[in-house]
Amino acid sequence: MNELDALYAFLVAAAVAGLLTPVVARFATRLGAVNRPSERGLAARETPLLGGLAILAGVLAAGALFLPGDDQTRAILGAAATITAVGAVDDAIDLPPAVKLAGQVVAALIPVLSDVKVTVITLPFLGHIDLGDAGGALTVLGLVAVMNIVNFSDGIDGLAAGVCTISAAAFAIIAFDLQREAAGVLAALTAGAALGFLFWNFHPASVFMGDSGSNLLGLLLGCIAVQGTLKTNALIALVGPLVILAVPFLDGGFVVAKRLKYRRRPWTADTEHFHHRLSRIGFSQRRTVLYLYGWTFALAGLAVALRFIPYSDHHGNLHTGWTIVVVALGLLAIAASVYLVYVLEILKFTRRRAAELRAEDPATSEHEIAAAVERELGTGEFEAVPPER
Repeated sequence: MNELDALYAFLVAAAVAGLLTPVVARFATRLGAVNRPSERGLAARETPLLGGLAILAGVLAAGALFLPGDDQTRAILGAAATITAVGAVDDAIDLPPAVKLAGQVVAALIPVLSDVKVTVITLPFLGHIDLGDAGGALTVLGLVAVMNIVNFSDGIDGLAAGVCTISAAAFAIIAFDLQREAAGVLAALTAGAALGFLFWNFHPASVFMGDSGSNLLGLLLGCIAVQGTLKTNALIALVGPLVILAVPFLDGGFVVAKRLKYRRRPWTADTEHFHHRLSRIGFSQRRTVLYLYGWTFALAGLAVALRFIPYSDHHGNLHTGWTIVVVALGLLAIAASVYLVYVLEILKFTRRRAAELRAEDPATSEHEIAAAVERELGTGEFEAVPPER
């Protein structure tokens, strides 16, 4: 397998997913598997679910043509079909959280039992760490975690599909450079299937991927990370996946921390995800997803740069010029992250304070609002807004 196989796999998966998505949408509507408008959601009308079935079809079609027919490939594709089936049932009848978690664990076990697992990890400055018998359990835990963070991010038109397209493309580039060709092709076809579905899922979406799609993409990204980077001895092995998937990890970690802080169950749905918060401060759905795409792209680009830019030799000696380039790229990614935090936190407070001041005095001018906000931000005389209940 080579990069040309990956390109063909990408195109086949995109074509199959794109062509079948309208068919799946009609099937979901007839079945009654639709997402209805709610206070938590951002959808304005009923939208069919089960888009994951079209994504799975693209993955299986391209996988049958371009992936090796070994035990590990069959296990990954079998796990993909399993988690899609569990998600499809959840889309149709809304399974209890414990049942969904059990389905995720079963799906994660299938590839792990076929040796798609991490037994040794490489950490900067620490070298190789042998996980021993704990490697399988930790891999299952990691796969379930990735399934859930992708599922958490699927709350606005096009977000999960776009983020997964960018992430899978970055994994494909890194995997081929690490000579993990099968993982590179799997990543490419995953990106293609997600992109083919995105054509119908971008705002205004005519279909949602549902749990069948978000869990499927999470499982595939997790398997790609294991096969493409984590099972190698490269320094990028652990850092790469964490950087590439930083946006959904940060989003999921933030909302779970908030729920625990306010003594709510971690799996309880709320409106504290990044996309909800950007919407509350006035961003349109398209602007929201484009901001989050940009953030994901910056971090994925940093991960690719860390692999390709020769900032050090094999003995750990840094090359000054290339090190400066890597640091500059890292600062750019950090700047994008800081800017998003500014948008989420400062603008949220500014708009809330403006509403309060105008409620007290409708004649309050923009200049008076700006002065009040600047004064309060400068002295710290405000409290963080608690999450909506």
